[in-house]
Amino acid sequence: MNKWNTRFQTENYVYGKEPNAFLEEFHKKMNISGDALAIAEGEGRNAVYLAEQGMKVTTWDFAESGLVKTNKLAKERGVDVSTELVDLNEANWSKDKWDEIVCVFGHFPSELRQKTLEGVKDAVKPGGYFLTEVYSPYQIPYKSGGPQNLDFLYKPEEFLKTFADWRIVHFFMGEVARHEGELHTGLAHVIQFVGQKPKKETE
Repeated sequence: MNKWNTRFQTENYVYGKEPNAFLEEFHKKMNISGDALAIAEGEGRNAVYLAEQGMKVTTWDFAESGLVKTNKLAKERGVDVSTELVDLNEANWSKDKWDEIVCVFGHFPSELRQKTLEGVKDAVKPGGYFLTEVYSPYQIPYKSGGPQNLDFLYKPEEFLKTFADWRIVHFFMGEVARHEGELHTGLAHVIQFVGQKPKKETE
């Protein structure tokens, strides 16, 4: 049993039930519609929010207990979310499939992280978006959440190089206050990225 499956086997939602503040703020501005994929989505707070905005949402997570809680929260909020048990090491990234992919505090070893970012790049539809908020290498001293292993923390150049040919809608690295359940609490050091995949020339 993996540690995330164990972590999510509680009655309470350890990261809360409300969406990530950055995700919520940007969705109010961007008016994205269509098919959304939330990866490493945990207990489903962001996926349920996207569904509440009218998107058709699929979540991937490697913790069955997280998917159970996602379904429970979706039912509570009166929306539908499709949940899939997916190990990102073995993920099938269908080309040009999603109008939006989101990753909120999804942290993996550097090799898998790069593989995942490349998968995201392929799987977003032309004209679609990738939105993420994750911890930077400067997060460790803050003690407000996230991995304590540097290899699991994102560097800004990973986004800027991987998505160099995309339109960068938003990029930020610095301090934010986050109060998300019991495990993300206080001042934190994050990277935020929103990119739009180029549309095909015929469009």
